[in-house]
Amino acid sequence: MVDAIIIGAGQAGPPLAQRLTAAGMTVAVIERNLFGGTCVNTGCTPTKTLVASARVARMAQRAADYGVMIDGPVRIDMARVKARKDEVSGRSRRNIERWLREMPGCRVLQGHARFESANSVRVGDELLTADRIFINVGARAAVPDMPGVGDVDLLTSGTILDLDHVPRHLVVVGGSYIGLEFAQMYRRFGSAVTIVEKGDRLIAREDPDVSAAIRDLLEQEGVTVRTSATCIRFAPHADGVAVGVDCSSGDPEVVGSHALLAVGRQPNTGDLGLDRAGIATDARDFITVDDRLRTSVPGVWAMGDCNGRGAFTHTAYNDFEIVAANLLDDDPRSVDDRIPAYALYTDPPLARVGMTDEAVRRSGRRALVGMRPMTRVGRAVEKGEAQGFMRIVVDADSQEILGAAILGPGGDEAIHGVLDMMYAKAPYPTLQRAVHIHPTVAELLPTLLGELKPLDGAPA
Repeated sequence: MVDAIIIGAGQAGPPLAQRLTAAGMTVAVIERNLFGGTCVNTGCTPTKTLVASARVARMAQRAADYGVMIDGPVRIDMARVKARKDEVSGRSRRNIERWLREMPGCRVLQGHARFESANSVRVGDELLTADRIFINVGARAAVPDMPGVGDVDLLTSGTILDLDHVPRHLVVVGGSYIGLEFAQMYRRFGSAVTIVEKGDRLIAREDPDVSAAIRDLLEQEGVTVRTSATCIRFAPHADGVAVGVDCSSGDPEVVGSHALLAVGRQPNTGDLGLDRAGIATDARDFITVDDRLRTSVPGVWAMGDCNGRGAFTHTAYNDFEIVAANLLDDDPRSVDDRIPAYALYTDPPLARVGMTDEAVRRSGRRALVGMRPMTRVGRAVEKGEAQGFMRIVVDADSQEILGAAILGPGGDEAIHGVLDMMYAKAPYPTLQRAVHIHPTVAELLPTLLGELKPLDGAPA
């Protein structure tokens, strides 16, 4: 018997273990695979390390544009790129495991956890019971039952990290965030790259002009994009993998040496024995939780990707903060208070907070918008990276900031000035009157707010 069981050592589990043990509880942390979860092992840490290498490659290729001359062609040693990625990721993983194993009051078990009842979990031959159980098992790349998917060797966002060579031609199936990052990355490493997307545009959750801008920057770097791919299928080919694209128009298939399937993620909940505990899930196997991340069973919580309330490291960590605040601090925090915010780590990155323009129009609000292309942002021009734009949308009546998007250098950092104002519930003139440092991308946020115009399609 312990006071608490935490299943999974992702981004929410270890800090919660620390809070619980600091409060005098005994905690058992169960991890069946790699400490650190998706972020450390197959997500943010390894992919952004690779993105950094790809950016250096791109800058070396563009060196002459800056008056820097490099003799000979730029070469990629993918084995060294991978080794650097493995070291960065491995160091984080080891640090998390060491932290947990050295934590007073915390016992670490490695193995597959399965519920036997609402308050008991079996790991191998050992049965653990606790009044509080926290599920933090994350998610993995989805492999849907598409035609031919079992006939070829497909890469996922996890297995592609094992490559120690540059593919001759990488076909990326899926035109959303994960697929686009790998597409640009491997194009910069030297692969021919084709993106195949079933929808009529990339990253369909974004506004159409954002999708178009992302497509444009990828195509400028030599990535081929095939949208409206209505007949995606796979078949072995002498040169690798044949990917069927369209049944009625265009080249019917693309042949690549490698194919990456990046069409979403699924929670790691199917083999936990949730039915034995009576824990409810939705149609996609995400654990059903309320606004305080409590499951259908009293004394059981679900945090991170497995609860369907967010698919990011920052939302998983915020899940921990919400659970800890309610359980330990008498602070009634709710996941419903969270403002959506995320970034796509192409180069330049796309950062998004709050509502899209389309969502604002659907809301029926009277809205104002400020927009500026990066060609009119000094910092971007000086860096020679003037692709993209920045935009902010506000409520014309309440002066509430509704959302913003920044596609451009440093956008993933600059967006936080908007995000902080939104959390503070400050009216937009507060940000408009701020004096920002020059030269930065963020300094244009007050300027945007001084140039507001009615949002097209919104009520007058």
